[in-house]
Amino acid sequence: MTDTKLITQDLQNEIIYHIQHSSTIYLLSAFVMKSGVSMMLPALQEAAHRGADIKILAGDYLFVSQPEAMELLTELPNDQVEVRLWQSNGRSFHPKAFLFKQEDEGSLIVGSSNLSRSALTSGVEWNLFLNKSVSEETYQDSLDQFIHLFYEFNTMEINKETVKQYKVRYDAFHVKHPDLARKWTKSEEIEMTLGPENESIKLVKSEEETYTTNRDKPEPRFAQPEALDSLHNTVEEGYDKAMVVMATGLGKTYLAAFFAEHFDSVLFIAHREEILHQAKASFEHVNQGKSGGIFNGKVKDGDHPMVFASIFTLSIRDHLSNFNPDSFDLIIIDEFHHASSKSYQNVIQYFQPKFLMGITATPERTDGQDVFAICDGNVAYEMNFIQAIQRGWLAPFQYYGVYDEIDYAQITWLGNKYDEEELAEAQLQESTAENILDNWKKHKQTRTLVFCSSIKQATFLSEYFNEQGYQTISLHSKTKDISRKEAIQKLETKQIDAIFTVDVFNEGVDIPAVDTILFVRPTESLVVFTQQIGRGLRKHLEKNHCTIIDLIGNYRNADVKLRLFDTSDQERKGKKEFEPITPDGCTVHLDPKAIDLLEHLRKKRSPRKERVKMDFEEVKNHLGRRPTYLEMHLNGTVNSKEIKNNFKSYAGFLAWAEELSEEEKRVYLDYKNWLEEVESTGMSKSYKMVVLKYMLERGPREWYKPVTPTEVAPYFHRFLMEKPYRKLADFNDKDSRKLWEYDENKVARLIARMPMTKWSGSSKELVLFDGETFSLAFNIAPEDTLMLYEMTNEICEYRLHWHFERKSK
Repeated sequence: MTDTKLITQDLQNEIIYHIQHSSTIYLLSAFVMKSGVSMMLPALQEAAHRGADIKILAGDYLFVSQPEAMELLTELPNDQVEVRLWQSNGRSFHPKAFLFKQEDEGSLIVGSSNLSRSALTSGVEWNLFLNKSVSEETYQDSLDQFIHLFYEFNTMEINKETVKQYKVRYDAFHVKHPDLARKWTKSEEIEMTLGPENESIKLVKSEEETYTTNRDKPEPRFAQPEALDSLHNTVEEGYDKAMVVMATGLGKTYLAAFFAEHFDSVLFIAHREEILHQAKASFEHVNQGKSGGIFNGKVKDGDHPMVFASIFTLSIRDHLSNFNPDSFDLIIIDEFHHASSKSYQNVIQYFQPKFLMGITATPERTDGQDVFAICDGNVAYEMNFIQAIQRGWLAPFQYYGVYDEIDYAQITWLGNKYDEEELAEAQLQESTAENILDNWKKHKQTRTLVFCSSIKQATFLSEYFNEQGYQTISLHSKTKDISRKEAIQKLETKQIDAIFTVDVFNEGVDIPAVDTILFVRPTESLVVFTQQIGRGLRKHLEKNHCTIIDLIGNYRNADVKLRLFDTSDQERKGKKEFEPITPDGCTVHLDPKAIDLLEHLRKKRSPRKERVKMDFEEVKNHLGRRPTYLEMHLNGTVNSKEIKNNFKSYAGFLAWAEELSEEEKRVYLDYKNWLEEVESTGMSKSYKMVVLKYMLERGPREWYKPVTPTEVAPYFHRFLMEKPYRKLADFNDKDSRKLWEYDENKVARLIARMPMTKWSGSSKELVLFDGETFSLAFNIAPEDTLMLYEMTNEICEYRLHWHFERKSK
């Protein structure tokens, strides 16, 4: 095969050939058209069915990518194919590259062609083919750069629901910009790659953060001793996985380094390059005598007792194969709340360590995650920022809630965020900037970090502040002439007053000297809000507290986010619902107009049923289909108990929300009492649901038939004993400990006494137990068994998960 060549026509033949012969297929196209995707689809489907690793990234710049093209891509099996959309936010996005690998052979095609018929066939295009053998370094760099782009925070997974969402934005954009509209046909397409004039983008990667410390071996401090004890107890109890939740500033990385002393080989995984180098320094500081190696896009130094790997690099199948599944005794995953994404799951499922440890400051579920399940339900230690402030380990805060005059009710909500153009139009007003500046001058201390919604807003506000005589910097992906490190140094040495940023400092970078946090963006995510608050809570000799200045408007979550500062779940005793009970030394000051707004929002707040519906819609958009009950619990932001409280069952909610088919609705109504009984029956232990789970596992045609305690006993015992968290939650009192060694008669007697007799007595005669046989006390029509099985199973799965999650906490 030719090592290099120029391809000026019939590119589709080259691409299809490589799709047919490759195990790794990564396609990067600035935009995708239905005609181009149609040409590639059969070859991609065949490759997916043979198990190829396929990733496709397109962009939404100027909304050229056709919704119909994305709809076609959703037909590919999502267990083998990942499709994501780069959300440009006005930033030009023009890359076109196709990467392939088969065993040791690799190739790269990069040039001018997007995934459109004209670009792949008859258009005037130049594309350069490069064989991996020509330049291993260039090929590897392109592979890693692709993975970085693919999992950037502004990319969105493409599924049937998100395609609908994109189509709304696509249509709205072309109505608003009719001069940019284009009609596309299979035979004729015009490639539109217009960008703003004189646009000059220089991506400045942050330099490796220098890590200076006393080189004497450190001792655990703050929360670390308690967390280490909990981790060691976890190992002794038989767990092989655990999550540790520690607020930013308490030393999560050093904690992991101390724990790693007890293991011979360690893999530390992170998704930011600077974290890898910081972690390597910390681990070598603690584990003196053990060397560490970096495994990322530029360096593949994996032959060390401690390896610090970029998830973007490691998750590539060919890179994973450099290691044996049992290469590491301990695997540590930083920012564990990301761990259910496919890149992390590929790595987690490949390795077989003696222990898996996840560390995070924000355990709340994001991106559809079930981190609880990944660590087998074991949260070994938890210390949030409020608890850490109470212990004196983080700085106290003074919160100022400032009234925001923007009417967010007039800005389109797109499922998980506000429309960017409409939001920017409202924010980029001099009166808004003046309000922000006045309140900042009134409350600020010496070093401010400002969190903005967009690059436009960050640039606008920085320039406005500078015009008023202050020294500020706007720091984001378009920033040139200054690096992140230089900007931080200027802030620390008070050469500047503030840094205006867009999601740059959410994770991984600490600036202890920051004593003022300014929010000029609506709070769309409580997780991100928590992360950003953490940037200011590190203790520092020059600060007594952190000042938080926050714009409060009529946006989503405005009336609930103050609960993050609350120390009490108890009755308010006359205190306004939205005002938190804060730790000693912390205060909350609310602008009178902000108080009036919060009162108004509380009174007119969407009824609870509507809030559940909105949450459901967001989860549905994320998954691309109707979520199960458990998925609603794991992915939603509304407390899942609201479903039972307001609708009595998940099926009841689905019926109310008109999410059931006519047949499903009929089944729900016919067996409503049973579904509500499964939802509401008391559960101090999991026993009732374990019996029901056994019945359900017999399958849709057999699940409702009677069972005996003796029949259930082996399954019942095995279920509770096979996971340490189940055993410790429900099989750990004086009597049940005697059952750790299986005795069929004793287990059967427990089942007869506890779940079967008790459930029979409290179920309003929906279930019966005559001392020998446990049965349902109602008839099920043969045509209803499957649907009722599915509805019952969803509740059972949810209740078992929720029970053990609650017990673990």
